[in-house]
Amino acid sequence: MTLPEDATMQEARDWVERQQGRHAEGTGSSFTIARRTEEFAIGHCGLWLKDLDEGQASAGYAVAPSERGRGYAAEALAALTEFGWTVPGVQRIALFIEPWNIASIRTAERAGYVREELLVSHQLVGGECRDMILYSSVRRGHSRR
Repeated sequence: MTLPEDATMQEARDWVERQQGRHAEGTGSSFTIARRTEEFAIGHCGLWLKDLDEGQASAGYAVAPSERGRGYAAEALAALTEFGWTVPGVQRIALFIEPWNIASIRTAERAGYVREELLVSHQLVGGECRDMILYSSVRRGHSRR
């Protein structure tokens, strides 16, 4: 579940707790995005492993509005992808991006992801089924079909 922009403090705490539990549960890993020179969070990214038995993972990222447009998300996504290739069994990493989110599309492409298709009414966001564009990265040495 995504943390809504207008989340309450309790919703934010619950979200952080879920993220911290993912690694222990074996369902994924969450990371903080920070500037190299400072010690505070400017965003987060994560790798989710619910389809690992099929060789697939999915990734996500978010950066604070005040920090967008500086390449932090693309750098974090590239690092997250390299981390993903160290997870045994991961052959493909997917991103699901809303069609209106041009900045996120550019981020995915800068990090080497390739657009595959539009998935109509694919993901529930804020109680509404939304279209998503599927982007992916395939482990080197494995071909795209």
